[in-house]
Amino acid sequence: MDEDLRAATLAAGPLLLRPWLPDDMPAVIEAYRDPAMRAMLRMLVTDEAEAQHWLRVQQEGRESGSRFSFAVVDRDRSDELVGNVALKYPAPGSVSAEVGYWTTARARGRGIAPRALGALTDWAFEAFAGDGLARLDLLHQVNNEASCRVAEKSGYGFAEVLPARPPWLLDGHRHARGRTGGVRQPSLSSIAEQAQLSRPHGESEPVRRSRTLPQSTVTPSTDHRAGSAGTAGGRATRR
Repeated sequence: MDEDLRAATLAAGPLLLRPWLPDDMPAVIEAYRDPAMRAMLRMLVTDEAEAQHWLRVQQEGRESGSRFSFAVVDRDRSDELVGNVALKYPAPGSVSAEVGYWTTARARGRGIAPRALGALTDWAFEAFAGDGLARLDLLHQVNNEASCRVAEKSGYGFAEVLPARPPWLLDGHRHARGRTGGVRQPSLSSIAEQAQLSRPHGESEPVRRSRTLPQSTVTPSTDHRAGSAGTAGGRATRR
């Protein structure tokens, strides 16, 4: 793995995006105490041993080139840890990869997620341009409305509804951003309205089938899971 990629550090205004360090263990444990965050992630951290494992996964991901996680710290607040952003890149030559993020409970509402995700997105397209990376996906469960807003603010247009698959109990959304910008799609409200008009009168069952939307430059993937934008799992599925 290229040393520049392994040690990559990014800046976004007062935010510094840097590799995770062993000294971040207490902050990781504190972040994962937030019930709202725990409900959206599939890798949980409850004690020092699990925090050490989580940090080791981030380090190994950088070394293998399969995952680039950045601790997000606020330099205007004494380098307070405010979140995590990650690029899950399956292999050189893949046209797409997945991004994920989470923010700490007390850092929410400060515009941190869109700013950090924007910096990660710009870096990913530049760093992996030679490998043919052309699209980034952001996934979240349908009940995570905050991630929908973050996606839109970060230029990730809505692409499709994903059917639920274990361990996720709910359907999900896939948002996508191409190298040249976000993918323009019909709004979620218009999609819901179209689905309602296509059903018999009085039927209100929600849309659950993965669907491709018209006039899209996105190639839908059938291997996606309806997960969270904060998913902290391993390598992204190759697409």
